[in-house]
Amino acid sequence: MADRLWTRPFLLLWAFTFLTFFAAFQLFPTAPLRLVELGATKAESGRFLTAFTVGSSLGALAMGQIADRIGLRRMMGLTAALFTLIMTAYAFIHVRWMLYALAPIHGAIWSGLVTSQPALLGAIIPEDRRAEGMSWYGLASPGGVVFGPTCGVMLYRLAGWEMMCLLLVPCFALLAWLSRQLPPDPPKHARSKHPLRLPEREVFSLSAILFFIALSYGTLTSYSAQEALGGGYAWPAAFLSCLAIGMVGMRAIMGFRGFGKRPIRLLPGMALLTAAGLAILAFAPGGTARHIVSGLVYGAGYSMIYTLLNAEVLEVVTPDRRGAAFGAFMFAFDTGIGLGSFAIGLLIGSYGFRWGWTAGFAAALLAVPVGMRLARRSRTGTRPRSAGS
Repeated sequence: MADRLWTRPFLLLWAFTFLTFFAAFQLFPTAPLRLVELGATKAESGRFLTAFTVGSSLGALAMGQIADRIGLRRMMGLTAALFTLIMTAYAFIHVRWMLYALAPIHGAIWSGLVTSQPALLGAIIPEDRRAEGMSWYGLASPGGVVFGPTCGVMLYRLAGWEMMCLLLVPCFALLAWLSRQLPPDPPKHARSKHPLRLPEREVFSLSAILFFIALSYGTLTSYSAQEALGGGYAWPAAFLSCLAIGMVGMRAIMGFRGFGKRPIRLLPGMALLTAAGLAILAFAPGGTARHIVSGLVYGAGYSMIYTLLNAEVLEVVTPDRRGAAFGAFMFAFDTGIGLGSFAIGLLIGSYGFRWGWTAGFAAALLAVPVGMRLARRSRTGTRPRSAGS
């Protein structure tokens, strides 16, 4: 009989992740509005996310390894507590450059919070149900993203920026308290004693897949609605909304269906499904219907990429190095988003949306052979050596 998945620690961590993204994504869509309020142009207001992403991507490499040393639960509690100070500072900043200066610090602390959560999950879910657990856990962050921006924009309009930020202070204080209810960290002698160093070699192959997928993902979040608005489509948010529906649908299906003994074998198919969604966007005729079908297909494939990679990390990396591995994931993902938004955005600006979607399709295809190599290694039984093995 399989071990229980829906335990109290699992539910607590699920709730912690949901609240993390619910709170954070109240700030992300409203910070540009605040910058415009302070005199920034629309183009300049987008630099907040750029500064934040620089901090989160670079910080992830160090923060994940620091979490391995001080304890994952401790890192979650400490970063959540620091967020109460950051939200208070945001509330009383009235000069644009100070918002830009605080954003990378915010991003670095954010990386410590979000890399610790999936790493801690490895100690909570049963070994024989890791992929299934990752799939259900993967609903927590998009669930928070679904509700956070709507709540944040509503609070911003009704109560203003200062009040919205101050209302987030008790939310992060609650997260700091909630972290204390999670399973305790291992004793000091059982934690990582490695000096700060690069992640293991096998983590780079897994991170490469995330990087190739992120090149297109960053562009889609920035430009899919712009194509719809410029083309007069009936449903401007069709792609992003259907992407979320596809993600939730595939995760629910796989959660009930199961992943088999070697979940990583599903990775090439999911990467190909992700690329197929971009192919529809790039080459299929039509407007709103094209965005709907493309979003559903892309979301279904994309939803499983991170789940399968996370499950593989728990298989091949020892517990004392998992924070570093998830930090490498975040670095690859955020770097891909930044580069993709910049480079493919230039292509869209010069030649049009279809050229940009084609470039995103080509980038996503690069993830397929890497996934095939990992799946072949799994079939032949040639497993990478984990840290310390």
